[in-house]
Amino acid sequence: MSIHEIGPQVAESIEQFFLEKRNLETLRKLFEGGVKIQAQPAEAAEDNRFAGMTFVFTGALEKFTREEAERLVEEKGGRAASSVSKKTTYVVAGPGAGSKLAKARELGVPVLTEQEFLSMLE
Repeated sequence: MSIHEIGPQVAESIEQFFLEKRNLETLRKLFEGGVKIQAQPAEAAEDNRFAGMTFVFTGALEKFTREEAERLVEEKGGRAASSVSKKTTYVVAGPGAGSKLAKARELGVPVLTEQEFLSMLE
């Protein structure tokens, strides 16, 4: 027997439970007594879209503070760094970006605008 996201031993136990008349009778009595089973919404899967990525923010941001932007990256499994290196995945550059932007270009690190970063969050 195979049940999505449930291992074979647990699936077998569930099947055995429902094959026993005693268990079915207990369930019937519970339902007759007013017990209702309601599906629970599945918890949202953890969003790790930035896993393995490192972001550096430079210049002024319009939609977020730098701390908020860094927190968003970390919430999505990424890492926010304060300096650019060859291990940096993206530099998000706003108006007034300086030496970090120059370093990113020197190292060939992709540079995003704040709007491009926002579209990655959608």
